[in-house]
Amino acid sequence: MPFLPLIFLAAATATPAQHDRAEVAALDTAFQAAVKANDADAMAKILPDDYVLVLGDGSIQSKADLLAEAREKHRDYEQQDELEQHVRVWGDTAVVTAKLWLKGTRRDGSAFDYQLWFSDTYVRTPQGWKYVLGQASFPLPKS
Repeated sequence: MPFLPLIFLAAATATPAQHDRAEVAALDTAFQAAVKANDADAMAKILPDDYVLVLGDGSIQSKADLLAEAREKHRDYEQQDELEQHVRVWGDTAVVTAKLWLKGTRRDGSAFDYQLWFSDTYVRTPQGWKYVLGQASFPLPKS
């Protein structure tokens, strides 16, 4: 029998749910990287047209709002990274709960540096997983 790296053996024995969790985790990480890079085109591929983000203060942003902010470079990110990530899958729905660290400079020159929790809901579509709903906490207290 030829030598197979451990990663291939693990992939061969992964359950469909494990595969879905890994796929959604990677997609959510890719979305955060696209936000960090202000890559509106990459963000647009992951978000459906009816996407909604609910912020800690209760305000709502749409896909169009997020893409416009990225294109206009409202923020220059030094950090836009998940510190913790937990993915749960139920059939064609997945929820990512993660702690996010945001640090950088706003377009007006003011700095930001905070962490928050968010929950991202993904739905399996004929085009693959799509990020349909996000909900973010207020910034966490500095410890």
